[in-house]
Parts: sequence; C-alpha cells; structure tokens
Amino acid sequence: MAEYFKLYNENPNERFIKKIVEILRSGGVIIYPTDTVYGLGCDIYNQKAIERIARIKGLKLENANFSFICYDLSNLSEFTKAVNNQVFKVMKHNLPGAFTFILNANSNVPKLFKSKKKTVGIRIPDNNICREIVKELGNPILTTSIKSTDEILEYPTDPEIIKDDYDKLVDAVIDGGFGNNVPSTIVDCSNDTIEIVRQGLGELEV
Repeated sequence: MAEYFKLYNENPNERFIKKIVEILRSGGVIIYPTDTVYGLGCDIYNQKAIERIARIKGLKLENANFSFICYDLSNLSEFTKAVNNQVFKVMKHNLPGAFTFILNANSNVPKLFKSKKKTVGIRIPDNNICREIVKELGNPILTTSIKSTDEILEYPTDPEIIKDDYDKLVDAVIDGGFGNNVPSTIVDCSNDTIEIVRQGLGELEV
C-alpha cells in the first residue's frame, strides 16, 4: 500500500516533504505532481529504484528516456557537458517552466543508467512540491510521466484514481491537486541549437 500525502503548491508541508525524502533515500518510488502531468520518480543514485521504474513502465533501462528534475540550474554541470551562452540564456529565461531540455550528457549519466546514453533530459518544473522534494533530498530525482489506462485521457489527472491504479506498485503518491493532461515541451539543445521536438504545455520564449 502506497502512502498518500496531500500537499499544496503554495506552501508544501515541510514535515511531509521530509517523510517523502526518507522514502526516496530508502530506495522508494513515488508519484508526484509537476507543472504538467504527474510523474513517477526516484532518487537518481538508487539503482534498484531506477530499475523498478523501468519495470513499471515496461521498458528496458538502457532504452528508457528518463529525465532529471532539478531544483535549479546549479545541478547542470554534474550531469551535462557545457552548454553555449545562447542555450543557457534560453534555459534561464524559461525555467522554472513546462519544458524538458535535452542536453549532452557527461560521463556521470551512463553510469546511472548502465547504458551508453549520450543525452539527458533536464526538468525544472514550475511546481514548489517537486522542487522542495529535490531541494530537501540534495540531488535531482529521476522522472518519467505516468500514462493513463483511460482511452480518452493520455495522462491521468486525478490523484485519487492514480493512487488506486498504482497502490501496489509505488511507495508514495503525492496529491498536489488535479494534474494537467498535456506534457512538457521538449527542447533539443544537444547540437548547440534550439529545436522544439515536441510541443507541449510550455510556450518557449527565445
């Protein structure tokens, strides 16, 4: 049975944030709100938890396109190669926001995924709940969106229904209110250019 936490974006409960971080540190998998769809995540440094997420999604880990949720841009150099000034300015201007920026990964990323990954997605959502979790944890969390079994909605939006669907698969579900059913806009910057490869919720300002 997954633990259920009700949190508010304006002022997330500090005690609950600490409990959620304890779950992550012990190898737990959580579902949490972002500024777009609900995400499935874990501590990026817990290999077993990463493998669990791949199983939940029905993916082979080496083929999975997971992203990292960061608190701010200060984590970039830990996982990505240096970006040019134009890319950095665009990221700084649009984040926090509903974007996933695809950047060239440095040598730390393949070790985490046990693969030859050359790129990594970076997310800094405009959502205090997931950012406060990352801040308290002290490093990014791995993220991937959860999909709906509903034929009409691609992404589930009701946290209570999400809890019912994922109750035996995850360790905690964080209710941050109804989610969006439009994913983030994916911006590929891996060639030192700025290319929108999926238009989602975010309107990129260049």
